Amino acid sequence: MGLAMAPAAVLALAVRVCAAAAALANPVFSQGIETRAELRSPGYYPAPYGGWADDWVESYAKARKLVDAMTLAEKTNITSGTGIFMGARCTGNTGSVPRLGFPQLCLNDGQNGVRQADHVTVFPDAITAGATFDKQLLRRRAEAIGDEARTKGVNVWLGPTVGPMGRKPKGGRNWEGFGADPVLQAVGARETIRGVQSRGVIATIKHFIGNEQEMYRMYNPIQRAYSSNIDDRVLHELYMWPFAEGIRAGVGSVMMAYNAVNGSASSQNALLINGLVKDELGLQGFVMTDWLGHMSGVASALAGLDMDMPGDTQVPLVGASYWMGELTRAVLNGSVPVDRLNDMATRIVAAWYRMGQDQPSRFPATNFDTNTRHREGLLYPGAWPDSPIGVVNHFVPAQADHDVVARNVARDAITLLKNEGGLLPLSPVAQALRVFGTGAQANPDGPNACADRNCNKGTLGQGWGSGTVDYMYLDDPISALRSRARNVVFHNSDLFPPVVDEPGKDDVAIVFVTSDAGENTYIVEGNHGDRDASGLYVWHGGDRLVQEAAKRYNNVVVVIHTVGPVLLERWVDLPSVKSVLIAHLPGQEAGRSLTDVLFGDVSPSGHLPYSITRREEDLPWSVTDLVGWAGLKQPQDPYSEGLYIDYRYLNKKGIKSRYAFGHGLSYTSFAYTNATIAIVTPLTPTPPPRAPKRGILDYSQSMPAPAEAVQPSGFHTHWRYLYSWLSNSAAESAVRDAATRKYPYPDGYSTEQRPGPRAGGGQGGNPALWDVAYKLSVRVTNIGTRRSGKASVQAYLQFPDKTGYEMPVIQLRDFEKTKQLAPGESTTDWVVPAVDGAYRVWLGAASDDLTTVCRVDGLVCNDGVKGPV
Repeated sequence: MGLAMAPAAVLALAVRVCAAAAALANPVFSQGIETRAELRSPGYYPAPYGGWADDWVESYAKARKLVDAMTLAEKTNITSGTGIFMGARCTGNTGSVPRLGFPQLCLNDGQNGVRQADHVTVFPDAITAGATFDKQLLRRRAEAIGDEARTKGVNVWLGPTVGPMGRKPKGGRNWEGFGADPVLQAVGARETIRGVQSRGVIATIKHFIGNEQEMYRMYNPIQRAYSSNIDDRVLHELYMWPFAEGIRAGVGSVMMAYNAVNGSASSQNALLINGLVKDELGLQGFVMTDWLGHMSGVASALAGLDMDMPGDTQVPLVGASYWMGELTRAVLNGSVPVDRLNDMATRIVAAWYRMGQDQPSRFPATNFDTNTRHREGLLYPGAWPDSPIGVVNHFVPAQADHDVVARNVARDAITLLKNEGGLLPLSPVAQALRVFGTGAQANPDGPNACADRNCNKGTLGQGWGSGTVDYMYLDDPISALRSRARNVVFHNSDLFPPVVDEPGKDDVAIVFVTSDAGENTYIVEGNHGDRDASGLYVWHGGDRLVQEAAKRYNNVVVVIHTVGPVLLERWVDLPSVKSVLIAHLPGQEAGRSLTDVLFGDVSPSGHLPYSITRREEDLPWSVTDLVGWAGLKQPQDPYSEGLYIDYRYLNKKGIKSRYAFGHGLSYTSFAYTNATIAIVTPLTPTPPPRAPKRGILDYSQSMPAPAEAVQPSGFHTHWRYLYSWLSNSAAESAVRDAATRKYPYPDGYSTEQRPGPRAGGGQGGNPALWDVAYKLSVRVTNIGTRRSGKASVQAYLQFPDKTGYEMPVIQLRDFEKTKQLAPGESTTDWVVPAVDGAYRVWLGAASDDLTTVCRVDGLVCNDGVKGPV
């Protein structure tokens, strides 16, 4: 269901059941969890054409005209990267067509900004942004990232991340996503895509799909990547949901995952790419590989892949590619149809036009270099010593006032778990503060001392890996504390000092602890990306540090910088541990954002984007155990928990978490009253038929002449740089092969375009699945007497008992953050729920704090009731 329009002074909330409705209506969905033997990825051919969505029609017309003017080699050149460390200074670069004014596209990382660039902002990571439960802040963060990416000349920003979903608490890259729930991830993706692309930068939603742990994720010459074995219903209702929302928002690109799904590698999985991403979800942009995730030449092209990044085979820097010249050869010999190549190229160019990047006045050339901070450097570092030298860094400032946005996100994400006796907020004058833990101060070697932040030393502002950004500065907590409070003593160690001054009864110990994770590219303190060595405990003996502080001080505040859930049971119930805050991963504004909350300049308003359990075993083994080495066999990751991850599983089993998904305290209190419900759009039990695809362009073309594939005479090539040309003899040989050899096409292969599945019909799927059905309102009042604050209203859907399908007890369907409410002040939020029947929508402050319910049957709401869990 879509978002209802609301009066100007009213905040908006939307509650949908679109995935569940599809599951009930679509016969291809299966009830329950299939055994692994029944899970497979059948072929789906051919690759569907794009260009039928209204808001892409003009871009496609321009793109088709430009592509039609390209030679064969020029088309294959723009569908592939030019080689690792070989492009125009970015994480990856496509080939270009200078003759027609189409540039190398700069594709660049950074989930929280622009990676490996100068004069940029380190924004809070996505898990932090998710913890704000604030759509406006999510959008403002994305707009600022888009501004900086455009200023630095980044054509394609490689975010947002919604895969991993956060299914596995130890997963190494969960912090790159927004939380362990499909709706929280979907809203984060939608707002990020809209914000980034509003600035003319192509966003990339990733990694499709089932990339829930780092270890054994990649294929290599020795072993295949693990297979995520997911049944169709679970795939749609959980893991595809955020991608559907992102594609509906008009995302320009989708990146495939490294791993396999149901036994088939994602980058050449025709069901995933052709069937789900392009036909069912209606992607109009292009599909790319993850870096070095390309598995094959012809097979991946037929499966719908449009761009190979960074162009190399899985063993890079040998000058070999499955595409580039090999794709040119595959077209000439008839293995890859010409229309498939035209579709690939058109999708890429259409996204370029869609974002207005064809206008040089609006979109600058790339002006930074990911390989060096010097003004001059190698133009093709991977081709050393053959590479020429030139100016690669122009040091263009991009930050503007984005530090304010970053600080607001970091501050409003801080989640107060516990505050016994009202210890917080602190007084900067009356209380002596004793600060413990190396996490309070920036890395003494410098905030960028560890490449891609591949160490946990000092203030933990980011996870590690390709989703990081280099600091221009780091406002660390100890500096901010010293600037605000009169009496601060800092013990910069993770061991409690053998001697401390005798504490006064009102002295406060603030203990900083951390838990880190990242990409499997690095091993940090024995953790292979995932938290396989540390588990869910805080690092560096942090539990012991808290315990020792709690023995000596009556008032202990624990500040946790973490990538995800941590176990707190070793100390959280100690009498002197009065307050616990999760500050998540705050980026460059770690200090002032924290002191604003500690000293009561603002009330905390963050909420947990995941559950914190009392023990690891409270969750099923399929999510707590990491996939291990399988020898010569393919590692298997069974999704045997089905729909039941995080709070969904805990509710099903009646297990009480230590702190529930959505939990977050404030310095004030809120009441939820006067709820109402009204019908907006009557719905049928099943969605109507999809609209036909209209306006699709003609991609047919006769076989190009061999001369279109041949390298121009006199052109100087560089060692290891990937080119799309063939020699004259190779081109002519490929044409002869077309008459004598036949490629072994997969079962079910066809070149006839399909009308598309009923579940499709628009960007994001069948448009009816996004319709508004009902509208609810609830009044939120600050019933405190002393402090202002913001409330995050969360809406959870409870399905009827007898649907014929097993359902989670409750499922998040939307959320909205109020404005700052003074004591006694009220505001009204609107919610959009489901279809007719005995559905209930629960409203409140967390998944275990729901006190208002609205019933669809009868259109009645009740306040002050006992929640469902």
